[in-house]
Amino acid sequence: MPSYPTEQQERAAIISVSLAGGEDDADMRLNELRELAYTAGAEVAAEYMQSRRAPDMATYIGPGKAEDLKNDLASKHLELAIFDDELSPTQQRNLTEILGVRVLDRTQLILDIFAQRARTREGKLQVELAQLNYLLPRLSTLYTKFERQQGGIGGRGPGETKLESDRRRVRERIALLGREIEEIKEQRFQQRQLRHKLPFPTCALVGYTSAGKSTLLNLLTGAEVLADSKLFSTLDPTTRRVVLPHGGWSVLMTDTVGFIRNLPHHLIAAFRATLEEVAQSDFLIHVVDAGHSERERQMLAVMEVLKELGAEDRPIIVAFNKADTVRDTYQLRELILQYPNACYLSALRRDGIPDLMDRIELTLKSLLASVELRIPYDRSDLVAQCYENGKVQSVDYGPEFILVRADISKDLAGRLAPYTPNYVPDIY
Repeated sequence: MPSYPTEQQERAAIISVSLAGGEDDADMRLNELRELAYTAGAEVAAEYMQSRRAPDMATYIGPGKAEDLKNDLASKHLELAIFDDELSPTQQRNLTEILGVRVLDRTQLILDIFAQRARTREGKLQVELAQLNYLLPRLSTLYTKFERQQGGIGGRGPGETKLESDRRRVRERIALLGREIEEIKEQRFQQRQLRHKLPFPTCALVGYTSAGKSTLLNLLTGAEVLADSKLFSTLDPTTRRVVLPHGGWSVLMTDTVGFIRNLPHHLIAAFRATLEEVAQSDFLIHVVDAGHSERERQMLAVMEVLKELGAEDRPIIVAFNKADTVRDTYQLRELILQYPNACYLSALRRDGIPDLMDRIELTLKSLLASVELRIPYDRSDLVAQCYENGKVQSVDYGPEFILVRADISKDLAGRLAPYTPNYVPDIY
């Protein structure tokens, strides 16, 4: 488990605003903000909830509420206020001036967690890009009217101000990071191409953060991916081979970054090269925390991100993890009946894994087509393609052709249709 700073732990207040029509998820939002603050290393010393018809354009919570909050934070000697929404640059500047403490919004908090968690060069580049894209429109809040003129030779008079200079440098850095990430994207594409040449289908583990994806991958493959109770324990994707118990099937399984409600668009954009692993997989395993009180909302949040990535039409196995936290087994059975391809398990206790394996095998079979091929000897290379793109049942060498019975990818089956016994060419 990673270590987090505790000696200089900041004491923070978390503030959530429930807008008209959103009262039913107010507790979920506050609980999630508390978990995010804890993961970032803050001590949550006070919590505030406000109901409003619409956010105040200047202070988000309204000037009167801001003054009340200022006095309360001062009396409790708090130094950080975290808001459960993305504040505009104006709102953040005004709140900082009124409250007299550092003000963070939800996006900044998640970016900070990602910065702590990033380990690889790719992850660090992606996080920095997201942070700079968030910072750029907010640079003006960092300057006062006495700080804007850059001094020194060439910086006096009507020359470039410090603010303009910093904006230019940030834009240049963003452009540089974009180019480096594009290079990584190309490398990832080449890695995927190499994986697709292997005779193994691919799947991606997706799900709400802290649903247990990394624990499941570790159990199935013997990987040593970090898995703990804090949010976003995994940023960098890890791919491992999973050998299924029946029929000699194997799958390349990739663990991905956990999703969350209203995942900041800066992060989706920055991590798109990584998240393409999801869109390019043959099928997905949606890992769900079966015992979570907001299970349905978390599932909807995951599907929204999948839709944004263009991966919502992939075959999906719904794996209700942490089944040991649900006391009523009848409830679990009712739960999996609601979804066409679902099972329940406990990765921590190693329960229910055979059911998941059965679901994976059934999903693989649905992706393949059973064919009988009569391949000429001068095209024996097609036999090798059957081995590479499916599972060969039998090969018989006759006097005129090679008879192959196999379950192969539907794409390959279409290309090999001329070698099936009943093939009728399209004359039009």
